[in-house]
Amino acid sequence: MKPGLTGEWQVNGRSTVKDFEDIVQMDLRYQIIWSPIYDLVLIFRTIYVILLRRGAF
Repeated sequence: MKPGLTGEWQVNGRSTVKDFEDIVQMDLRYQIIWSPIYDLVLIFRTIYVILLRRGAF
């Protein structure tokens, strides 16, 4: 699967998730539950995280 602009890691932890295996598991979970609606959810959650400036240390 091609990488996108956002994903599970970006909205679910970002700087708090240190283990590469956890990041891989998030990507695999995304592939399993993917749908156009889920992509919209991730986009809105990304905007929310950016506006709150969460997880960017």
